[in-house]
Amino acid sequence: MAEDVLAAVRDLVPALRERAAEAETLRRVPETSVKELEDTGFFQLLQPKAFGGRAADPLVFYTAVKEIAKACGSTGWVASVVGVHPWHVALFDPRAQQEVWGEDPKTRIASSYAPTGKVTAVDGGFTISGRWHFSSGCDHAGWVLLGALVTDDEGRPVDMRTFLIPRSEYRIDEVWDTVGLRGTGSNDIVVEDVFVPDHRALSFGPVTALDVPGHQLNPEPLYRLPYAGVFTTTISSPIVGIAEGALESSIETIRQRFRVSYGQKVVEDPFAQVRIARAASDIDASWLQLTRNIGAMYELAERGEELPMALRTRTRRDQVLATERAVGALDLLMENAGGNAMRTGPNPVQRAWRDVHTGRGHAANDPERALVMFGQCVLGMDIQDSMA
Repeated sequence: MAEDVLAAVRDLVPALRERAAEAETLRRVPETSVKELEDTGFFQLLQPKAFGGRAADPLVFYTAVKEIAKACGSTGWVASVVGVHPWHVALFDPRAQQEVWGEDPKTRIASSYAPTGKVTAVDGGFTISGRWHFSSGCDHAGWVLLGALVTDDEGRPVDMRTFLIPRSEYRIDEVWDTVGLRGTGSNDIVVEDVFVPDHRALSFGPVTALDVPGHQLNPEPLYRLPYAGVFTTTISSPIVGIAEGALESSIETIRQRFRVSYGQKVVEDPFAQVRIARAASDIDASWLQLTRNIGAMYELAERGEELPMALRTRTRRDQVLATERAVGALDLLMENAGGNAMRTGPNPVQRAWRDVHTGRGHAANDPERALVMFGQCVLGMDIQDSMA
């Protein structure tokens, strides 16, 4: 059962927390952590049953991500991003799925979706070249999903596609060195004139319309959810988890601290108490809205009903605000932490603060774009954005 996977992930939390500093030093998630997560079955939660996966309720997946991120932000981020890719591959032509999982159902996939490469249409497929940035966890993957624009003879964009490429046909350029999410190993993917057959190039139009080739093989309701809701929640869930872990750590620390400047225990400071209350409420609100929306979409998919645009845009609205609230909560916790929290060293609240601010920079967390879509929807306007 998927719940057994969640229980096994929770058992790993102390070990993942112990390796958080190691992940920062390595600038990638330790192999031991990836192997332990693999052994729980975590990476198969969103993988189709046709290839040994569980096609599980996505709420189980996101809850597991939150638990991992509470222990180590970088590990939670990589687990979430790499863990969601089986869902995307399940939308591809069954031939592509067979190539990825046919010989090894535990094969993992990385990604970089920003359309930065050059694509040329050729007989039977495309040739693709370029450099893609921010491929989190790519060192632990055997395939990669790359976004790119297909252009016409005059260079005008006519389609946006995701290209699925095996590890033997790209190289990883180690460039990741940041102040936050240091352990995600979000390095560059470099591709040089690689042929990608048609069945490994999935257009964004059918994905947005929820009508893809993979449905003929994977009938489970999980694969009837919209890309925008699934992937952006994949980005916000670890950020909320990081904030929740920092809150727990902050409360534990405050109970023991004495503020010399005011001659009192920090636990007795009413302003510190208020900050804790505000941070806790914002984190709770973030998680409740994220799970409410994903749960509502999944229930409709289980019943075979249409997912209304009002729900899809609400999901995006609450997703970006979840990240915003989590970042604000960390700022409040850092106000409580005092000057010593800014010293270099293994301070979990400081690490969380750096991690959420770095995660906020992800394109999925652009609040204005998502909020505009919601406003347009409730005002009766047509939504043109493919990320609804």
